[in-house]
Amino acid sequence: MSEILVVKLGGTTIADQRQVLDEVAQVGRRRPVVLVHGGGKRITEWLERLGVKSTFEGGLRVTNKESLEVAAAVLRGVINSELVAGLRDVGVDAVGLSGVDGGLLVAERVPGLGLVAHVVGLRRDLLDAILVGGQVPVVAPLARDEEGIVCNVNADDVAAGIANGLGARQLVLLTDVDGVRGADGKRIDTMSAQEAEALIEQGVISGGMVPKIRAALAALTYPGSEAIIADSAADHALERALVDEGFGTRIRATAPAGAGAA
Repeated sequence: MSEILVVKLGGTTIADQRQVLDEVAQVGRRRPVVLVHGGGKRITEWLERLGVKSTFEGGLRVTNKESLEVAAAVLRGVINSELVAGLRDVGVDAVGLSGVDGGLLVAERVPGLGLVAHVVGLRRDLLDAILVGGQVPVVAPLARDEEGIVCNVNADDVAAGIANGLGARQLVLLTDVDGVRGADGKRIDTMSAQEAEALIEQGVISGGMVPKIRAALAALTYPGSEAIIADSAADHALERALVDEGFGTRIRATAPAGAGAA
């Protein structure tokens, strides 16, 4: 298990991410960091401008050829460039790429969602070369499927696939909620993979939180590894996610005794 940290950001405007980018710069001086970003809200905005309706199934965007072109342009062209520029503004030697570049991500098509794929493998040597050079990879969630067709990929899935492939100890999924809520409506501090699966089965975890939890679980391949879901808008969100047990929701490969709801 490595000290590499994988962080997933949403795809809101660069102005909303300034604080997190500052924190990425600070953490990156202590340990290697890989940054993965989404872009769902901005893709939806662009599609609406073009009069294209967005459809979701199980929290995932159904993607046809037209919407894929928009997604690729927004993810790789707009958001990725903004984040790389923002990181360089705070002294980080960031490198932008997508899962297509260099065959970084190995993916398979998800049935029923159109041009949507799921990460099944990672070309680790490409990221290792970037990290060894002291740079921060900024990864857009696109990948080629088994037929070589470029597809949209859920960003949480990309972050989990990278964390898994690198053997990362921590995966931080920064989002627009403060964590996972239990059946009583209270935020859960810490839970095991088994507890998370049970909440999905019971319908307590639903909608867009389901793929996020599935991604978190996919990253938990080593004893002691953890995935943290936390609110990106909170002050010092990344630092608190890494050290504050009462911030966000931690999902661990092995839950500590007595873990429960806050």
